[in-house]
Amino acid sequence: MPAFVFYGNILVSLTFTAYRYSSITNKQFNQYTNKQSRLAIMNLQKTFQQYIITEKLFHPKDRLLVAVSGGVDSVVLCELCKLSGYNFAIAHCNFQLRGNESDEDENFVKRLAEKYQVDSFAQKFDTEKFATENKISIQVAARELRYNWFAQLINQSTNQQVNFLLTAHHADDNIETILMNFFKGSGINGIKGILPKHDKIVRPLLFATKEELLVFANELKLDYREDSSNSSDKYTRNYFRNQLIPGLENIFPQVKENIIENAARFRDINILYKLAVNEVIKKLVTKKGNELHIPVLKLLKTPALPTIIYEIIKDTGFSVQQTGEVIKLMNSNSGKYIESGTHRILHNRKWLIISPLNNAILGHYLIEPGEKATNFQAGKITIEKSTALKVIADNNIAMLDASLIKFPLLLRRWKQGDYFYPLGMQKKKKLSRFFIDQKLSMNEKENTWVIEMNKKIIWIVGKRIDDRFRITDNTKEILKLIYKGN
Repeated sequence: MPAFVFYGNILVSLTFTAYRYSSITNKQFNQYTNKQSRLAIMNLQKTFQQYIITEKLFHPKDRLLVAVSGGVDSVVLCELCKLSGYNFAIAHCNFQLRGNESDEDENFVKRLAEKYQVDSFAQKFDTEKFATENKISIQVAARELRYNWFAQLINQSTNQQVNFLLTAHHADDNIETILMNFFKGSGINGIKGILPKHDKIVRPLLFATKEELLVFANELKLDYREDSSNSSDKYTRNYFRNQLIPGLENIFPQVKENIIENAARFRDINILYKLAVNEVIKKLVTKKGNELHIPVLKLLKTPALPTIIYEIIKDTGFSVQQTGEVIKLMNSNSGKYIESGTHRILHNRKWLIISPLNNAILGHYLIEPGEKATNFQAGKITIEKSTALKVIADNNIAMLDASLIKFPLLLRRWKQGDYFYPLGMQKKKKLSRFFIDQKLSMNEKENTWVIEMNKKIIWIVGKRIDDRFRITDNTKEILKLIYKGN
């Protein structure tokens, strides 16, 4: 009969069957004579390997790059990889934020690589300078520098190509991330937490708590470095770790376990949420060049309107708090707009047009009813009406049937995908093709403007009108648009 022992809440068999999934040798296992040490090895390593299989993180024969800070989390990850027989190398980032302590961490990691007899890579960064130049926080700067360098290591051509990067994020890190995202208001996507696998980045310790990692390290007497900055509440994550979560545990002792359980549910919910939202957005949004065009009436009838709006605008610099502004914009007069740091949302008659801010500022001008002239980058457009049906043969003057024109009009730069019906033709033609036929130079094409009405181009400024709006024998009044270049 096999013997069984309770370790925490986990029943562990002390026979070979209990650790048959582990690649640890009998010699390695027997060097730990303390029963609790054996249990720590068996429990954490078996769960580690099972988690990798369950989440399909990587294949046992893959070449791995382990991100190692020198702290207990990454040291335990290295030990587990070694005990499991995985082929790995070590990468360490020296952010030079803690003076000699940072250099000592780097030296410690180099010795760790020698202990495991694996390749090691180290890189020093001037993190404070990078943060200042890019106007970002130290934490964000360190993250960008770290992952950019890791990507270079993964993608560089070597004799042993790296398949995946392993980081030592654990369950407590995930809890902190979920809570931080929840309080920041990041929505369902944020409260799903840290994913076990994203592209080539793998987090195989998300199943384990910090306490479990410490028990494992201490029982096996693993050396590791303590980061002095972890005790400071200077950084947001440290405040959550050192103050908020312990405070919550005083009221809800099971708060960590509950959040870890919910994280798995949130992941599933997020998958279903994305599928549903993407299907709705696909039916609503039309992409034209670097612009997004959304029909206002159709959007207003969409269920869960604030959520759908946020999902449309979240990648264009707008916050969740600005969804209300977008709803107000849809009910405002045509020509109104709101801006984020990078984009503008313009209400153009029956449409919302989202465009990059540089294009929005320089490339869109609304011509309202009653306006006599509009100044823009390339010159000036003068608007006149006349009952004299005399046609003027001048490309800089557009003679249009006034009864077919509805204001406001939109004056903008042309973009890829634009088309019109050239005067005298019954078939549409893309502007790019029209430019080739006209033998326009690159500079001329880049500086071409159009006037559109309700998504239809009525005039390529200074070149050709659209046949659908030409003067006919039935025309009673002419709308004359006169272009004068700078």
